[in-house]
Amino acid sequence: MKNKPYVIGIAGGSGSGKTFFLNCFLAHFSREEVCLISQDDYYIPVAEGMTAEENKLYNFDLPATIDEAAFIADAQKLLNYETVYKKEYTFNNPTAVPKMLEIKPAPVVIIEGLFILHFEAMAKMLDLKIFIDTEEEVALHRRLKRDLLERGYSEEDVRYKWVNHVLPSYKEFLLPYKPVCHKIVLNNTQIAEDIIRVTKEISEEVREKVLG
Repeated sequence: MKNKPYVIGIAGGSGSGKTFFLNCFLAHFSREEVCLISQDDYYIPVAEGMTAEENKLYNFDLPATIDEAAFIADAQKLLNYETVYKKEYTFNNPTAVPKMLEIKPAPVVIIEGLFILHFEAMAKMLDLKIFIDTEEEVALHRRLKRDLLERGYSEEDVRYKWVNHVLPSYKEFLLPYKPVCHKIVLNNTQIAEDIIRVTKEISEEVREKVLG
């Protein structure tokens, strides 16, 4: 019987720099040592056929927009050393062809997303909780840059969602859990070396504890 995988939860609001943190963190491990499951791939598909105005008004920043049961079930599979197969979510991009993701189990499992601490059953799985903390203005600037360039949204749409959906959801469903996190990573700069250094330190702690 294999030991239970060591489960790391990485949570941060939109624009916190979570993706860059994750990429840096993963770089310290081999594919056999770590696997990643992301909340973003568990959005319930509702956007197909929506008009631009309907899409703007629809709040994607609520726990109910996530297939919580499937997300938790697949995370549990990884904890049982089972492979997970999941279709990639393409964020309403009509030109993107979704890939079929194959997530192979590993001794270290990373679960990331906005609601991973809010979903009680998922929070109980986590051995290490990491909170990526960022100032509002910095996060908004990053969100604008991403959504305008990568996802084709208008600036008006991005700002509307930020004020009416993103910030309220962050304050209700993530920020209250900040005090229970084991590590809080401040990410307000564009200095890559800062995050690279932090991820190196945390990965060395994990490697010593789990991988020997």
